[in-house]
Amino acid sequence: MIRADRRARQLAYILSALAGYVDAVGFLMIGGLFVSFMSGNTTRMAVGIFDHASDWQRAVALIGSFVVGVVAGSLVGRTAGRRHRAILSLVSLMLALAGGLALADYSLAAALCMAFAMGAENATFERDGEVQIGLTYMTGTLVKAGQRIAGALTGGARDAWLPYAALWLALATGAVAGALAHHALGRFAIWPAVVLALGAAFAASVLDDRTAGEAGGD
Repeated sequence: MIRADRRARQLAYILSALAGYVDAVGFLMIGGLFVSFMSGNTTRMAVGIFDHASDWQRAVALIGSFVVGVVAGSLVGRTAGRRHRAILSLVSLMLALAGGLALADYSLAAALCMAFAMGAENATFERDGEVQIGLTYMTGTLVKAGQRIAGALTGGARDAWLPYAALWLALATGAVAGALAHHALGRFAIWPAVVLALGAAFAASVLDDRTAGEAGGD
């Protein structure tokens, strides 16, 4: 994260806000499971085995869909000429499909599409097969923020923690917006996320152009 340029950081903040929004909508739509936070679903799966069977089955389905989304996003990113736009176009498509399914009252199917989209989103900032910026999960981000704060207190860079805190804040802000949208829009709540994802895909073209230019200059 600290090595990302300004445009990449801005896109990361937008996508983290998108993840927070989608996760909040999904959480409220299917009653307490997550579409981007798979650690939480893993806990719900383990508890659900000894509590409510439907919870653990749905949790497993969401985890599986998320992983398939990661695979799909990584494959698209590695084969497409404009990786950022291609991945975010896939994210937009899956969110639109989720929006249609939600309108038809197929909540679980919609949530599975949302989980797929969030998995694919995490491939946006991939380099050499490794995720450079985690967009839908914040535990590692908060750990890095804490480490940078410790560094600042012991003579290191004073503001190195800020990009990590901003990424967490973006996700939290998106989650608040998602909760408000769900209460206000009901089954239509996913559609603002579709619009945001399409906007991010368009903005990502700038990063793709820059990457292509740098490659051409080498």
